[in-house]
Amino acid sequence: MTTVYSNNDVIIQMLEVGHLDNRAYIITCPKTNQSVLIDAPANADQILKSLADSDLKYILMTHSHSDHVGALSQVKSKLSAPVAAHKLDANGLPVAADILLNDSDLVVFGSNIELEVLHTPGHTSGSLCYLLNDFLFSGDTIFPNGPGHTRAPANLKQVIESITSKIFVLSDNTLIYPGHGTSSILGNEKQKYAVFANKSHSPNLCGDVLWLSS
Repeated sequence: MTTVYSNNDVIIQMLEVGHLDNRAYIITCPKTNQSVLIDAPANADQILKSLADSDLKYILMTHSHSDHVGALSQVKSKLSAPVAAHKLDANGLPVAADILLNDSDLVVFGSNIELEVLHTPGHTSGSLCYLLNDFLFSGDTIFPNGPGHTRAPANLKQVIESITSKIFVLSDNTLIYPGHGTSSILGNEKQKYAVFANKSHSPNLCGDVLWLSS
């Protein structure tokens, strides 16, 4: 587990779990010791060990794909924290969602830590991102160099609309922490997207799209 940010008000930690370079995130309030978990991809024992010293208030799902929920049943069983997801992905989870989140909802815990919920469909219909100040936990909506995988051109169009309307309006200094791999700075991703947007593309474009080379 790696601490990516820490001050008197919040601690953000990242876990590398699973065979697809997945990331799970634990956000903790040092004043109250309350925490939230973003995604439960795999390696339940590792996740539970990382949560052992905090009071888990919520398990926040970015979406329902199997590589993001592999440890969800075990973590939920051990800690009994409510699972939160968007209604359009809730049925795909291995456990029932306790809370259905909508765009612009706030998840509040600890000493007034607030995560804003962004509904960003495209990768899945119910994909969610979570915004905490200048930190965006983006699931599989946006990565360094491109959007998440899409299965049809309409899905690519939808995820680009989500990114441009919900994410690119944020501060250029926003740090993107995705569901796989490395982080990025939003301003850099805006510049890369501008290259993509200024090129023509096949109407059949979808799949693993990269801003600079697709």
